[in-house]
Amino acid sequence: MKQVENSRQKYTESQAYLAGGVASSLRSAMKPTPLFAVAGSGPRIQDVDGNEFIDYLLGYGPLILGHAQEATALRVYEAMQRGITFGLQHEGEIALARRLTEILPCADKVALSGSGTEAVMLALRLARAHTGKRKIVRFHGHYHGWSDTIFTSFPSSDMRKSDTAAGLAEDKPIVAGTGGQSELALEEIILLPWNDAALLEAALREHKDDIAAVISEPVMCNSGCVLPKPGYLERMQELTKELGIVMILDEVITGFRLGLSGAHGRFGLKPDLVTIGKALGGGIAISAVAGRKEIMALIENGTVSHLGTLNGNGVATAAALATIAELSQEEGAVFAKMEANASKLVEGIRSLLAKRAMPGVINHIGPVFHMMFTQEPKVDDFASFTKRDATKYTEFSGYMLEEGVLVRSNGLWYLSAAHGVQEVEETLAAVDRALARL
Repeated sequence: MKQVENSRQKYTESQAYLAGGVASSLRSAMKPTPLFAVAGSGPRIQDVDGNEFIDYLLGYGPLILGHAQEATALRVYEAMQRGITFGLQHEGEIALARRLTEILPCADKVALSGSGTEAVMLALRLARAHTGKRKIVRFHGHYHGWSDTIFTSFPSSDMRKSDTAAGLAEDKPIVAGTGGQSELALEEIILLPWNDAALLEAALREHKDDIAAVISEPVMCNSGCVLPKPGYLERMQELTKELGIVMILDEVITGFRLGLSGAHGRFGLKPDLVTIGKALGGGIAISAVAGRKEIMALIENGTVSHLGTLNGNGVATAAALATIAELSQEEGAVFAKMEANASKLVEGIRSLLAKRAMPGVINHIGPVFHMMFTQEPKVDDFASFTKRDATKYTEFSGYMLEEGVLVRSNGLWYLSAAHGVQEVEETLAAVDRALARL
């Protein structure tokens, strides 16, 4: 058992002043106690008790280059010396917007914001203003931030028999994601199972006059790292175009993680709008909406207000430009490295599960994967994802922490450009020891 007494004490101290003792509710779930970090370097992180961990949490996704990447840190420091934020325009905004339009296939223009939640809020407003319609189709198990009008219970576990096109109008109210949400906030949401093209088509055709947008993760990263079935996203694109509905891909996770052009570039798609964040800033808060000029023009002509005191600030734009520059070197060779290391790690864990005859599934794309203990032969939809043994995985993540490996307790792993063969080998040895204790 690793010593975490100092983290325990810090948590108690924090609870006296900070609501819940943590700055984000997710962190309170960490066992045996929320850890307090003191430093990070490359693929490793250190806590207040002097423990060092190989880090696959990566700040819940942003640290695509690892901790304290030197070139990015230098660019951020230089930007801070010039002034953190001005409330005026500056060259960094132009440079970043130009770069994003160059590398994102769907991007005629972009709008900069501060978080994934804000980017989704803007994208939904743009869709409603563009179409003159109100309803939004979203999917079970997808996460699009925590604003009132999109945040359903997460994971969206209220799978219902009435999830058919014919039953949508009579469906029971959608469960809010948190206390304090407006009772009216989710009335314009249509919640569907993902990866069912026939059901999607039926729903869109039946309600085409009311639906402003369909919003989807291109890969269901938050709930099993489930890949789209062949042709599913392509059919979504065809239907939304035909029916005058805005297609929004939420690439807050997949953007700059599955390649410079995001998942939509990787899959050959051209949605109307995408939202990006997390890895865009390499750990500094920044997000963006990118898309068709006709829709983005609604910001330019004042139809849709786009507000935010710190939007496009000098530190955030410097971090994003530096991150993109690092990922762009040698024609994006770092993505091949990350995928190779992730594949080696995934295949190694699968072999260890097989050695112990322990049923499990690992869904994997690029440098992100989801590990599950389950009797299901495959997990290719949200319904099968909900059958995993979440309690067993939480126990496993605790054993991994004791072995010096930090993993998220829900099963989602991220690799960074800083992870190498040594980290993969050390992690597989730790997995072997942790599985032996289950």
